[in-house]
Amino acid sequence: MRAQPTLTVYTQQRGAELGDLFGIFFEDLNHAADGGLYAELVQNRSFEFDPIDRAEYHAMTAWEKIERGGGQAEIAVEDSYPLNPRNLHYVAIDILSEGDGVGIMNTGFNGIPVKQGESYLFSVYARRETSFDEPVVVTIEGTDGSVHGEATVTVQSPEWTKYEAKITAIATDTNSRLVLVTKGKGKLYLDMVSLFPERTFRNRPGGLREDIARMIADLKPKFMRFPGGCLIHDGSLNPDDRNSMYRWKNTIGDIAQRPARRNNWVYNQTLGLGYYEYFLFCEDIGAKPIPILPAGYDPHHKRIVPLDELQPWIDDALDLIEFANGDASTKWGAIRTELGHPEPFGLEYIGIGNEEVGEPFFERYPYFHRAIKAKYPDIKVINSAGPFAAGSEYERGWKSAKENGSDLVDEHYYQTPEWFLAHVDRYDAFKADEPKVFLGEYATWGNTYYNALVEAAFMTGLERNAHAVALACYAPMLCNVDYVNWKPDLIWFNNHEVYGTANYYVQKLFMHHQGDQLLTIEATGFEEKQEQAIKPINGAFALGTERCSFRFRDILLVNDETGETKAFLNGSSAELSDTEEDRRSGTSIATLDLGETDWVNYTLRLKAQRISGPKGFNLYFGKRDGNNQLFWDFGGWQNQDSALCASVNGRTSCLTQSIFNVETDKEYELTLNVAGRRIRAWIDGVLFHDTEDKLPVIEPLYYSASYERSTGDVIVKVVNVQEKNVSGQIVPAEMQAKSLTVEVYEMSGYALEDENTFASPERVRPTRKEFRTEGCSFHYEFPKHSITVFRMR
Repeated sequence: MRAQPTLTVYTQQRGAELGDLFGIFFEDLNHAADGGLYAELVQNRSFEFDPIDRAEYHAMTAWEKIERGGGQAEIAVEDSYPLNPRNLHYVAIDILSEGDGVGIMNTGFNGIPVKQGESYLFSVYARRETSFDEPVVVTIEGTDGSVHGEATVTVQSPEWTKYEAKITAIATDTNSRLVLVTKGKGKLYLDMVSLFPERTFRNRPGGLREDIARMIADLKPKFMRFPGGCLIHDGSLNPDDRNSMYRWKNTIGDIAQRPARRNNWVYNQTLGLGYYEYFLFCEDIGAKPIPILPAGYDPHHKRIVPLDELQPWIDDALDLIEFANGDASTKWGAIRTELGHPEPFGLEYIGIGNEEVGEPFFERYPYFHRAIKAKYPDIKVINSAGPFAAGSEYERGWKSAKENGSDLVDEHYYQTPEWFLAHVDRYDAFKADEPKVFLGEYATWGNTYYNALVEAAFMTGLERNAHAVALACYAPMLCNVDYVNWKPDLIWFNNHEVYGTANYYVQKLFMHHQGDQLLTIEATGFEEKQEQAIKPINGAFALGTERCSFRFRDILLVNDETGETKAFLNGSSAELSDTEEDRRSGTSIATLDLGETDWVNYTLRLKAQRISGPKGFNLYFGKRDGNNQLFWDFGGWQNQDSALCASVNGRTSCLTQSIFNVETDKEYELTLNVAGRRIRAWIDGVLFHDTEDKLPVIEPLYYSASYERSTGDVIVKVVNVQEKNVSGQIVPAEMQAKSLTVEVYEMSGYALEDENTFASPERVRPTRKEFRTEGCSFHYEFPKHSITVFRMR
């Protein structure tokens, strides 16, 4: 007879500290800052948009000329008499005929949203040649010309002067325009045209959009990693270049003095949300700041600071720590004080690099590490382990961290839900006395309830391994639905609405109920794990390329059990060609089916030569259909990778990656070996990849337990990913109580494909209930596909 299924929590057997485990990551992609968290309503406020940022940008992007009642004007963007050397461009309105007024109109980020009764703070730098008594009329208007609010400013100087006004909206409209018109003669010059809601988060002037910031604050994150992401190191080495790497010193001080910057996600960054604002936001929401700095190496374009010129980059890191923590007697502490924050921000962590690949970064990292530790030994320094969960660069990052004594290593991976379920135990064997894991970016490729459910199961594994995992944050966090660079995302918004995804509510549950110290928890009497029958990696083979031309020959498949062979293409050669010329002429051949196999253990050999193009090709194997297959990405991501990948239901996991560059005209001899679920790959006889495509082994329940000091609560998290309910007894051993008060927070009853939307922003979210027990244990039935959190006291 099987024992009663029981989850026993040993309330006095306490383990690793959970510390700052669950936090958030802010990166300015998907217009997360401008047009998002940063509450500025005017797009291109300083007329600095440029094709460097985005091909279709120009200095008048989001602006239009206004001529009313017979008025005529010429509009030009000039730079001969700028507001300051960092803000060179401004608009000149040459009044040819005043009519009923001439000027310009801004369309915002897909419209300017205003609410009836709310006030909006307008400001502008302006000067004019003459007609100093003529007012500039500032209106917020609907697309039909209706006026929702109005103010006037009078520009009384030929020198740049800042003017301000408050406008109260008399109507609600999410698609308004900001209009500035004037009369008179001569030219009116404008720059830094700005409109902010008066009500921002914490009512900070020029601050953050209240609804988005509140949704972030409601998570109660332990930390915030910022400002990226790839945008920190993708750029030139000169801090004064528009397309420079992200240099934090350019982001503080007067916003009119901050230079416009190309965001590597292909839009403009005003830098209005800069390092000082990031620190303030962290303070406001109770999150520890984790700034990430470049190390003088751009892996995207191979820009490298010579070692003998690295000191200014190291100084940037040291100066940032002083800016955050130094008192007013220090140079950078004094600057922080002048900005309005005499108290230190209490910085504890700093990251060097993001998703770094290649020897140049790891050659430079030790210089930063040694300098920081010499001056600030208590600061925790974070190294990088690349953008993938395994492979040469992942291993290189960990090797560097161990050699240099890094406090943490930043791991990133975006994988299928199936991969996450197969790797819930990923950190079980990690050691407590080695650098800790900072899981700085992760997600399961989707915002459905199923994605959130799987992430919850994985997060119990992060908690249980708090001896090795110190920090973890989902990514990306924010996405403007009108400007999507990447998805999935934790929080979606438009210019007037915001909602949290199912993933958001899972993160919120784990942050609100993290606890302070692990407790031992044991499951007994439950059914055995659901192990899948080992599926062979067989099916179809194919080749595919993009924007390249390749020649293939000698493609041979060998059965490693019997020695039987199959010669694809009848032993002849074949070419794929998908160049731009092919596409224009309609002659593109980008894919080639090779054949199929039902063998379990086999080796495929072929020779491949690039004739032209910028990248490589894919070798598909184990192909069931276009959404379920494995592939060898040979010369991927800017022709810097060789990777083995697996796609399940159209979502892809990178199983392992190594650096590799395909050369034109060179013929490569490639070997792919499949033995069960193990996959190996050689390039010219050199083993590049050795990995396993693990299948999920479904546990009866996924669980973790912790103790919270401030309340004395015992917290238990339980995730049931199965298609059936699971019942069990919950026993908080050693609690010595006659009864318990149990709070239950639960997500259940949803279809796996359910998602939150603007129309149904809380379709998927937790519910709360409470009950009392007689005795110190209770029975509970965990619904199928459920996430349950108990708080017991």
